[in-house]
Amino acid sequence: MQDTPALPDTGLVDRLASALPPEALLTGSAIDPRYQEDRRDRLSASPQFVLRPADTAQTATALALCHDAGQPLVIQGGRTGLSGAHRIAEGEAVLSLERMTDVGPVDMDSATVLAGAGAPLQTVQVAAQDAGLFFGVDIGARGTATIGGNIATNAGGIRVLRYGMFRAQVAGLETVLADGTVLSSLRGLAKDNTGYDLNQLFIGAEGTLGVVTRALLHLHPRPQTELNALLALPSLPAALALLQRARQGLGDVVSAFEVMWKDTYFGICAHQNRQPPLGTTAPFYVLIECQSADAGPAVADRFTQVLMQALEDDLALDAIVSQSNREFDTLWDIRDGAADFVRGLDGVANGDISIPLNRIEAFAQASQTALRQIDPDAGFYMFGHLGDGNLHYVFTTQHKAAALEKLYALTAEYGGSISAEHGIGVDKKPWLGLSRSPNELTVMRQIKRILDPKAILNRGRLFDL
Repeated sequence: MQDTPALPDTGLVDRLASALPPEALLTGSAIDPRYQEDRRDRLSASPQFVLRPADTAQTATALALCHDAGQPLVIQGGRTGLSGAHRIAEGEAVLSLERMTDVGPVDMDSATVLAGAGAPLQTVQVAAQDAGLFFGVDIGARGTATIGGNIATNAGGIRVLRYGMFRAQVAGLETVLADGTVLSSLRGLAKDNTGYDLNQLFIGAEGTLGVVTRALLHLHPRPQTELNALLALPSLPAALALLQRARQGLGDVVSAFEVMWKDTYFGICAHQNRQPPLGTTAPFYVLIECQSADAGPAVADRFTQVLMQALEDDLALDAIVSQSNREFDTLWDIRDGAADFVRGLDGVANGDISIPLNRIEAFAQASQTALRQIDPDAGFYMFGHLGDGNLHYVFTTQHKAAALEKLYALTAEYGGSISAEHGIGVDKKPWLGLSRSPNELTVMRQIKRILDPKAILNRGRLFDL
């Protein structure tokens, strides 16, 4: 990181200082180094200045002035992203949403809650829980990842199987365009067929089209029954067969179906200094969870029946079913520990990808064979959300660039996506064309030029103009 920031446009800074309250603008030595932090320890430039608006009106004022001056901005939430969109390029200033943390009272009639873009995901989860409801998205960085960041990347997480991606949680947005224009759609109407749904433009756009300041979010009935189990499985086909049986036997109460490769599972347990709760050695381990609004024994009985049948049919080699809240949390702690474990590996490379379920086994075999041809010493520590085809393809190698190039090419060859839930940012920009056609990219660029004609919002992220 640089010790001193590059000199900003003093005229623009003066105009911002006149238009905004003092706490909404940081310059010079007042800029905390945290704005340059990156979970992958990659370099950020020093920001020209930092904008910290407290509401939509202040955001609109700041953006209008920066638009007039052509000042590029990087939009920051909790800075937990893994594709580099929040990293600062030379000449950029930061627009941080960290002060927009309000979470309003839950509307019980519509089962919605209004949240500021800077509110941590966990704050919304707690607000829902306190109201006797449930928020459908959960990710490991729940304590620091923000609602705005989740919207910008269309975050998924562990329960997409039951509740869908973040897009499905959004009932309305308030967004400020690059020139300060405010678009507000917070009525939360379930039916509103009055032309284009502009909200959808900003979900997954990685802050390149506008700055979301507030979001009206759907909540769900709070589960009265929560069950999970950890199973040792002989193969990926066995895991997929178990998933199919669970869906058939349990319906939509299956809320998560997580897979860990053997070295990942035992590596996490060692990293956490815990005895593996399931000691049977197997190629794969699956954590399956069910959530139901039914408090009776019926779901638990069906859950047990599905697991017992899997054991009898040799789809599973061993299983452990949580018998208490503590055991339930322990099994999830292991799965949640995957990111911390792999982050400490030497020479680690990570591909957040998705593959059609019917091609996952062939892809896994072909990709490991191909990557070992590049690096015979490569180690594989994969895990992911098998229920929706999302693999966190983690491996170690001394030939990272060539290996990632091959991995993404194979992902496209097998009909997958090079980014399942972390977005494109800066890091995956060279490979976007593997997942999007030239026509799609042309339209995306046209939309960007219309909504942000001076390209001041997250310039150079997602794609170049």
